[in-house]
Amino acid sequence: MAELTELEQVLPQEIEKRSFEIITQELGDRVLDEKQAPVIKRVIHTTADFDYADNLVFSPNVMELAWQAIREGAPIITDTNMGKSGINKKRLANYGSEVYCFMADEDVAEEARKHGTTRACASMDKAARLGLNGIFAIGNAPTALVRLHELMQEGAIKPRLIIGVPVGFVNVVQAKELILTDDVPYIVARGRKGGSNVAAAICNALVNSI
Repeated sequence: MAELTELEQVLPQEIEKRSFEIITQELGDRVLDEKQAPVIKRVIHTTADFDYADNLVFSPNVMELAWQAIREGAPIITDTNMGKSGINKKRLANYGSEVYCFMADEDVAEEARKHGTTRACASMDKAARLGLNGIFAIGNAPTALVRLHELMQEGAIKPRLIIGVPVGFVNVVQAKELILTDDVPYIVARGRKGGSNVAAAICNALVNSI
């Protein structure tokens, strides 16, 4: 068994600050876009994975568009209750923004059964019916991204921002690449990596960096 190195004595309130200092140090000479840096570093902090410095891609002017959407009280729609739980709703409430997740709704489950599709697809349909043209934070279901793409093609929805970071192996990469072809502001984690925690981290980084 390897010997433990000496532990740093860090007060609880200093842990996050120290973590971000370490992230900055380990990024070394890597120069991040000044506006995107809070998002990239927050995701690295959440995952301890420096691959996100390369995997996260941003559409032109997406930070300004995201900040404007939040200031105007745009709702956030997630594809998991875990993602919803991780978003700082108190900060968002200052701008009149709410966070929604329809995955556990009975009508969504019924629609999914009726049409032989996933709850993630049906939850995007519900958001469209409700006119929730807000920020879509997708961290789990690639089918949600595919359905958003279809709804945009149909003119049924116009998201203010898509955070496309589902994790997994089946259709994940393809669904993310699909969003990169759409005329929509996006923050996407290319490849297989992502997760509901990443989606929530990006939302929090956006609201905290306004």
